[in-house]
Amino acid sequence: MKIIMDGFGGDHAPKAVLEGAAAAVKEYGVDILITGKEKALKEIAKEENLDLSHIEIADAPDVITMEDDPVSLLKGKSQSSLAVGFHLLKEGKGDALVSGGSTGAIAVGANFIAKRIKGIKRAGLASVIPTLQGTYLLMDCGATLDCKGETLLHYGLMGSIYMEKMFGLSSPRVGLLNIGTEETKGDEIHIEAFRLLSESGLNFVGNVEARDLPFGEVDVAVADGFSGNVALKMTEGVALMFSQKLKEMFLADLRGKVAAVMIKDKFAALKASMDYTEYGGAPLLGVNYPVIKAHGSSNAKAFKNAVRQAIRFSESNMIGEIAEKIAVRKEEKA
Repeated sequence: MKIIMDGFGGDHAPKAVLEGAAAAVKEYGVDILITGKEKALKEIAKEENLDLSHIEIADAPDVITMEDDPVSLLKGKSQSSLAVGFHLLKEGKGDALVSGGSTGAIAVGANFIAKRIKGIKRAGLASVIPTLQGTYLLMDCGATLDCKGETLLHYGLMGSIYMEKMFGLSSPRVGLLNIGTEETKGDEIHIEAFRLLSESGLNFVGNVEARDLPFGEVDVAVADGFSGNVALKMTEGVALMFSQKLKEMFLADLRGKVAAVMIKDKFAALKASMDYTEYGGAPLLGVNYPVIKAHGSSNAKAFKNAVRQAIRFSESNMIGEIAEKIAVRKEEKA
């Protein structure tokens, strides 16, 4: 299996990408194709004494930055590391694509180069987030801000398939992120989405408020990209704040330091369960090829785990199952 990696996507690229790629080759026995400025990548690999065995480099002279218009991926920066990566993916030169770059640019590449699964009108980012009882999937987290009811229905369907395939959940509980639990809550789009999800045959448990998500009320939380991204960033912020507060409490005096030593292992386990680097990234569901959006601040560990996620995604036949269920639904509507 070969995974394509955007060599210049992310705050710590390209060094973190190269380190993550080398670690993934060693741990997973996978081949890697990194896109980006070949000379710079080879120089960094040499400086860091990184083994490039089973790692190829595809030269791409440009870089898509967070300030660039995402659409520039198609024209002005069609030779960027991300654009080249998408074209190689479509040409069958790799089994999946991993990038820590601009979410907007990744969405453009997915929609206009990799293309969406027939019947899916908007692809969505699906992030796995820890809860009191385990994890849940939040979709969409920022790929599509302007949604329709049918789009949210598709997110529920794809999210349910993802949790079944990747986490072994039978009949995942699907909830619609809303401002209240009553079925009449929200705007017209969310009211329509509630009706469509209720009639979908999914294990739809109704509307869910953001405050209930950390307690594991649902396995899949369906959201438009704007609301989902706000919920995701708030969760990340609260987790960091909580971690910092615990550190301050334990280091404040001698009693705290003694207590910290006594629960060191449990605290480490808690920290690991809330560490985004353990999850690797968010799959972009609804596209014809496996695409993983790594966190913008991903380090080598996060990129390595994003490769692991890409491998599992590629092996799951999830895309085929989504395409099949969407086709069946279309026939039923007709």
